[in-house]
Amino acid sequence: MSSKKQKLVVILGATATGKTDLGIWLAKKFNGEIVSADSRLVYREMDIGTAKPKNESEVGFVSGEIDHHMIDISSLRKIYNVATYKKKAVSEIKKIGKRDKLAFLVGGTGLYIDAIVKNIDFPGIKSDNGLRKELEEKTLDELNNEYEKLDPLGSKEIDKNNKRRLIRAIEVCRLTGKSFWENRRLEEPIFDCLEIGMRIDKEILYTRIAKRIRKMIKMGLEEEAKKLILKYGDVPPLQTIGYQEWREYVDKEIDKKELKQIEERIILNTNKFSKRQNTWFKRDEKICWIESKKEAEKLVKDFLK
Repeated sequence: MSSKKQKLVVILGATATGKTDLGIWLAKKFNGEIVSADSRLVYREMDIGTAKPKNESEVGFVSGEIDHHMIDISSLRKIYNVATYKKKAVSEIKKIGKRDKLAFLVGGTGLYIDAIVKNIDFPGIKSDNGLRKELEEKTLDELNNEYEKLDPLGSKEIDKNNKRRLIRAIEVCRLTGKSFWENRRLEEPIFDCLEIGMRIDKEILYTRIAKRIRKMIKMGLEEEAKKLILKYGDVPPLQTIGYQEWREYVDKEIDKKELKQIEERIILNTNKFSKRQNTWFKRDEKICWIESKKEAEKLVKDFLK
């Protein structure tokens, strides 16, 4: 890979592995700025349920004294897909380089990370409104079953709870006769990338996830989710873990037993999601898996030499 390419450090891994803390720690050591690679952090108002870092600035997004990009940049009423994300994120990364700083791409949305690292060109296939209306009426199980038949490989990697993404993948398959993944093209990489993966023991991860969800609920996740569902309705961003579980309870008081059931459902769904994240990242042999900050620091030092 050409040494003329701008260097980019990628911090990735499953939810609750400590990516954000590591990214901030490394950015402080190496004069860096962070570009989020999280498909939900782009949306304003989704704060508690996305474990969004606290913004310390009224101008831009600053957390841990480090500038963050691709956070709080879109309304929930807008569809922010991976192609839109890629265009904006690449622009932000280049701007960081022009400021003589090191860009850190930090997150757990595998498709967003691949879009940047592998420079994926996504199919510009126009939507079919009639087909979309037909697919919208199907349940998640029905969509997953259909997509599995159309694209066995892609069905193992897609977010099975993301109705919008499932509909788009099926739409592309039906309109082109090819799988969604076959329609993508890998272009010449834009950046010289170091991919660092955060890895912790499965049982420790599940314990962390449970602790995080319980903390979110204490912080007011129920109120946030209900407020957003009432305000925006069934928009795609709210069809996600941490928000979708409250939908049937929007117009009623929740007793302790129901609250516990919702809490356990969110924990279970998040555990399943972390498994899918790990499955996605295991495909990439270039990822350097680490278990400590010092390991990550050494990798970055060697990368910058």
